[in-house]
Amino acid sequence: MPALLEFHFDFISPYSYLASTRLPHLAAEHGVSVSYHPFNLVELMQQVGNRPTTLECRNKGLYVDADLRRWARLYQVDCAATPYWPRIDFAELGRGALAAIDEGRGADYINAVYAALFGQPLDLGQRPLLLGVLDRAGFAGAELLQRAAAPEYVARLQGNTAAAARRGVFGSPTLFVGEEMFFGNDRLEFVTGALRAAA
Repeated sequence: MPALLEFHFDFISPYSYLASTRLPHLAAEHGVSVSYHPFNLVELMQQVGNRPTTLECRNKGLYVDADLRRWARLYQVDCAATPYWPRIDFAELGRGALAAIDEGRGADYINAVYAALFGQPLDLGQRPLLLGVLDRAGFAGAELLQRAAAPEYVARLQGNTAAAARRGVFGSPTLFVGEEMFFGNDRLEFVTGALRAAA
């Protein structure tokens, strides 16, 4: 049976955006399926005792901006810090991902939303802009988000967060090949090795 590559993420993370741009290549190269697991990063960090040091340390924040640009050049993708993040409901975006996954179109949703967050940033806190992104990706945006607001999806996002914490996740992105865990887009070479070993 081909290995399954699990991608645990929160849309708030630009490094998760970068990792997501490599998933199609990994899947095609190794003949694997990608399983998407959105969670709430802020809640997870509270549960496991982690802290958002990039926000707490100015020097680290400045370094991350340069680091993201380096990775984007390496991956040959657009990447820009979004100035809009305080207005964006990232939990809603995560619930929307769950609804899209249920439609069998998780990757389409995730790629479209990430591109609008960190590729060429849009203010997804403005409803018309968010709906436009989803509609252009082939979703009925308003219907999808209405469905994603149901208590079922609220509970599922919380459940994903708790399950990730129990499994050892402490940040985003986290990837699993079998039970082997890898944190960060800078561990994708190790992910590649694990996929080769599992083939």
